[in-house]
Amino acid sequence: MGTLKGFIEIDRRKQSTRAVDERRHDWREVYLPYATQDLQAQGARCMDCGIPFCHQGCPLGNLIPDWNDLVYRDRWQAAIDRLHKTNNFPEWTGRLCPAPCEGSCVLAIDRDAVTIKSIEAAIVERAFEEGWIRPEPPKTRTGKTVAVVGSGPAGLAAADQLNRAGHQVTVFERSDRIGGLLRYGIPEFKMEKRFLSRRLSILEAEGITFQVNTDVGVTVPADTVRRECDAMLLAGGAGRPRDLTVPGRELRGIHFAMEYLTLQNRRCEGDVISDDEFITAEDKRVVIIGGGDTGADCLGTAHRQGARSIHQFELLPRPPDQRHETNPWPEWPNIFRVSGAHEEGGERVFSVSTDRFTGNEAGQVTALHASEVEMTREDGRVSFTPVPGSAFELEVDLVLLAMGFLGPTRDGLLSQLGVTLTDRGNVSRDANWMTGVAGVFAAGDMQRGQSLIVWAIAEGRSAAAGIDRYLMGETRLPMPLP
Repeated sequence: MGTLKGFIEIDRRKQSTRAVDERRHDWREVYLPYATQDLQAQGARCMDCGIPFCHQGCPLGNLIPDWNDLVYRDRWQAAIDRLHKTNNFPEWTGRLCPAPCEGSCVLAIDRDAVTIKSIEAAIVERAFEEGWIRPEPPKTRTGKTVAVVGSGPAGLAAADQLNRAGHQVTVFERSDRIGGLLRYGIPEFKMEKRFLSRRLSILEAEGITFQVNTDVGVTVPADTVRRECDAMLLAGGAGRPRDLTVPGRELRGIHFAMEYLTLQNRRCEGDVISDDEFITAEDKRVVIIGGGDTGADCLGTAHRQGARSIHQFELLPRPPDQRHETNPWPEWPNIFRVSGAHEEGGERVFSVSTDRFTGNEAGQVTALHASEVEMTREDGRVSFTPVPGSAFELEVDLVLLAMGFLGPTRDGLLSQLGVTLTDRGNVSRDANWMTGVAGVFAAGDMQRGQSLIVWAIAEGRSAAAGIDRYLMGETRLPMPLP
């Protein structure tokens, strides 16, 4: 452990951010780097627990106490070596993961958790600055080929692992750039795309082939790709957004969150998008329906586009400031959180359900009609009952639907391959991560459903081990998830 009384003598220090008035006018990242001395002090708060529950909280099984201690002792190169043993892309998780490890930190039983996420990000950035992270192509090749469909975190993690094992990997991406939702779903202010491109250049230098503008199952038959490789991994994500089926949904000005975020990310990439095609919040009254991370991404984007007003609706009641007795440690703490986007403004409205939209003669949405609701539980089922007399109307010019996803798109790839789906509409797989079709595997949101980046990377690593075992009869690749 860093220092014997570190967790007693040193308080948790929140990572500094750029001023709200400054950052709302650009697309650069919100958070500022930690000073090395301050970060080492934060690492010293780790207690090196006999049973480190942060391992249980992290799907990757990151060796968190080890690299906390190494940072405290100024052994940064050893820290990145330890971090890379379990995580292919710590520069992404250190920015985008909600840190379930911190929720299960033993120190969090009665104090503030260790700043695990900030330490992780600092380790990998120091490693890039020092030149410790460089291309390391495999010394030998197996002669086996693997097609990975989807270039999000699950697909890229699997591709990285399989390439290290010596297989020749081709990653197919239906969009024009590699990265999946990391590229077009995550706003620049949460992760500048240079951090994505930096790692992709290393993967390419190590021998991974990337093929863009290839929608397997649409522009290229799935069978064609399957016949040309020894194994195939489905990692295309959960692309079906949850819709809001209420009267007036067809009005102009109502969009899915990913339509909105993708267009702004394309502009940030330098793409020319006409005003007719672009969706902007500039000088508009905006309502975001959905209180999760995607809703917060829309919120921060709308701020930067110059929205006149922003309301963010959430069907669930406002979470408590502290853990409820029904939500004990080390479970993920269901508490009220304020993201960087929320710090920048907007009104968060909880326990509200949208009933309908109305518009003008031109078919443009002009008003949202909603009611407050009360959440009740009966026999384990949750229901929402409108509160009598609570109906209200809100003038609106732009509505963004950020209510999550319902699983993978079934037409095209999945239907052509004939894979089996679960009761929830996700791709079914066995203990070796293989679907019901021989040689075809699945990982990430496509088989799990909408989830976190850390789960996607863990599943990609596990599926890679399953594929390696299928191709070679055995594997030395780690399988963090069963």
